[in-house]
Parts: sequence; C-alpha cells; structure tokens
Amino acid sequence: MRTNNQKAKLLHIARMFWEQTDEAHPLTVPQIIEQLRVLGVRAERRAIYDDIQTLRELGMDIVCQKGKTFDYFLASRTFELPELKLLVDAVQSSKFLTEKKSAQLIEKLESLTSRPQAKQLARQVYVSHRVKTMNESIYYNVDQIHMAIGADKQIAFQYYEYTLDKQLQFKRDGEVYTVSPYQLIWEDENYYLVAYHPRYGTLSHFRVDKMAGIRLLDQPRRPLDQPFDAGEYAKRMFGMFAGEQQNVQVAFAAHLIGVVIDRFGKEIVTAPWKDGWFVAQFQTALSPGFFAWLMQFGQQAEMVAPVPARRAFARALAQTLALYAPPRCQV
Repeated sequence: MRTNNQKAKLLHIARMFWEQTDEAHPLTVPQIIEQLRVLGVRAERRAIYDDIQTLRELGMDIVCQKGKTFDYFLASRTFELPELKLLVDAVQSSKFLTEKKSAQLIEKLESLTSRPQAKQLARQVYVSHRVKTMNESIYYNVDQIHMAIGADKQIAFQYYEYTLDKQLQFKRDGEVYTVSPYQLIWEDENYYLVAYHPRYGTLSHFRVDKMAGIRLLDQPRRPLDQPFDAGEYAKRMFGMFAGEQQNVQVAFAAHLIGVVIDRFGKEIVTAPWKDGWFVAQFQTALSPGFFAWLMQFGQQAEMVAPVPARRAFARALAQTLALYAPPRCQV
C-alpha cells in the first residue's frame, strides 16, 4: 500500500537491509531511494545516510563497502548462515516432526537471513529410509509437558499402541494415565517423558508421540526421592526398554573401547582383562534392549558378572537360538 508517512521510512529501510542484503548482495543509496519511491515514501540522499546511522545506533550492524559505489549491507545477524544450515538439516532429518511441521519450521528459519541466502536453505536432507512421524500433535505435546514441569503440576493423558492391522488404538481400553512429569529425553530419534507412575511406584517413561489429550492438573507433582540425572537414565535404558537395574561387568575386545566410550562416556570404569580384552563396569536395565545391544558384538563381548545377569543373558540367547532350530526352520 502506498503511503507518504515518513515515520514508516526507517522501518522500510530496516526491512530492506534485513530481507535483501548480505555481503554478496548490498544496496546502494539510490537503490534504497528507488524502493522507497515505489512504496510511496519520498526520501533524499542525505536523509538516507542519517537513517542508516540511526539503524546502526539501534544495533543493526550495517557495513559500508567502498568500490565504484558506496554499497551497504547487514553484516551480522542473530544466526549466521552455517548455523542456520545446521538447524535446517536437523529439522529436515528429524523423525519426530511431521513433513508439514518440518516445512513450517524451515520457512521460519529462512526468515532469519536474507532472501538470497535463504535460497541456500531451501534444500532437502535425505536420510536413508527415514520415517517421519504422522502425529502432528507431538509438537504441542512437548510444549504441554514443558509447561507442566515448569508449573510443578501432574498431567493426565491417554496412551496409544499399534494393532496388527497397523492402526492406533488406546492402551488399556482408553485408561487415563495420571503421572508426575520430570524430564523429556531425546533418545533413538524419539522424545520420551520420564515420570513417576503411581501404579508402579517408580519412574516410568512414555513415547511422547504416543500420548494423546495431555491435560495439566491442579495437583502438584510428587517430589523426587533423589536428584534425577537424565543422561545417566538414558544410558541405562537401551532403546528405552525398561528392566531391573543391575550393576554389571561386561568384557569387550580391545578394539571396542571406542564403542563403549561413545555409549557410556569417558567416566566409565574399565580395567584390563585377558590379552586383548578389557572389562567395563556400569549400571543398566536388564532388558531386551540391552541384550540386543550386547548380542551385536557376538563373540567379542561377554557378560562376566553378576552371575544372575549372566544367566539371564544366556537364557535370552538360548530362546533366540531356539527360534531357528529344526523343525521350525523351513528355509
């Protein structure tokens, strides 16, 4: 809309610098004057110089580039282009965001830089066989949970599970779960809520994308018995499978030290074992997730102690092997 309102001139110029300029795409004063004319705002060269100085004083890092002409551009922003590229890649490849929400967030990220640079952000990051969630509500579930944690309140929700015909249905005939939320954990490309569940009298975790109808309640959360360390909790829950917590000792072939450190951190207790091996001591949940993680190393990892945990792992191996024993094996 055309206007002669001079008060809007400074805002128009600020928008030009924000949307159009970067080091490779500067503006000259005549170009600024022409764009203002199209907008119906009269401006003189000297006034533009004063306006640029005012914008600098207000915090805009407008730089003058001297060549055949005096060119001006916005030199720094809240996010630099490489940072925005990283954020766009994370949003595009994120499993928990729907395609629609990913596109919306990327469009907003593009608005944080100039239009020419934004074209570099309009790219696709392909991850092999990436499955994007179909649950649009997860974005708002996370927000609701953060609100509850900040307000120190319990929440109520229903919980989904898949049926054999690939449909979602509520667990426990639509039972409403009431829990005290403590922490959100990002693990294996999924969001999990760690909360106290009164039915079990201990901490439980729930996939956020399978939660529905989250409501904040008036009741305060149950206080934690001891400080909660989200990082340690996630380390112990392989694939976020629950199980009895045990201190275990596992022997690994020496070349797997990097794998162990990647999983547990440099603080994990290790010691030499037999030639070419070391033993690691850590706490974990004796769960199918942990056993599956250990199985992948085959004969290059051995559960050493305690004996009950070693036996539990042996039973899991035997039960798996039994599935492939004759006469069931038809291949």
